[in-house]
Amino acid sequence: MSDTLRDQLLGLGFKPAPKPERPERGNDPKRGNGRRDGKPASGARADARGPGAKPAQPGQHRNEQRRGPGGKPAGRPAGKPGQPGQGKPRSREDIDLAKAYAIRAQREKDERIAAEQAKQEEARQRREARARLAELVKDQALNVPDAEIARHFPYGGKIKRIYVTPDQLKALNAGELGVLQMDGRYVLVSAQMLAQAEAVFAPAVALKVDPNAPAQDDPYADPQYQVPDDLVW
Repeated sequence: MSDTLRDQLLGLGFKPAPKPERPERGNDPKRGNGRRDGKPASGARADARGPGAKPAQPGQHRNEQRRGPGGKPAGRPAGKPGQPGQGKPRSREDIDLAKAYAIRAQREKDERIAAEQAKQEEARQRREARARLAELVKDQALNVPDAEIARHFPYGGKIKRIYVTPDQLKALNAGELGVLQMDGRYVLVSAQMLAQAEAVFAPAVALKVDPNAPAQDDPYADPQYQVPDDLVW
């Protein structure tokens, strides 16, 4: 039928034939809801699990595959005693030995700390004693700048010397004078000052002559035993 005739029929009151309705996708008997037998897809899983079984949850099948017999996880084999990772119980002997080592280490540490503290305390006392000695001997030195006689004496494991006058040499050998070591130099002082200095800091006493001691105890007291200045010790 041409378009002109169709328009004439519509003009006379004829209505066009209704179009067949398109069946819904889920109710199409030919498609069968995505399956050839027309049964719902969810029924297959339910039939496989048996009547009355609950729908499977997501991830449930993977968890079931990971579990071995008895419901235990199949990822790692059960460890046996003696294998790596299993801590061996410590015996009583091992525990006692560890405690002994710890006690000894602590004792050695305490001894080192105590020795260091004692050393620091001794150094502090020496500094304070030297400071008091310097204040005591201030302006008490009897050294003569142009003295020419060298009086030798042992001190600190070595032979030291101080230059004195003839009168000072006699007084020094008689015990009326003495020598102190002060900041690397040797100071000639009176016997009274030497005694006070010895009470403050005894290591500073470099020469203290006992007039009653035998002459052989101090061979350097006699001028004839003077050591030449150019002698290297």
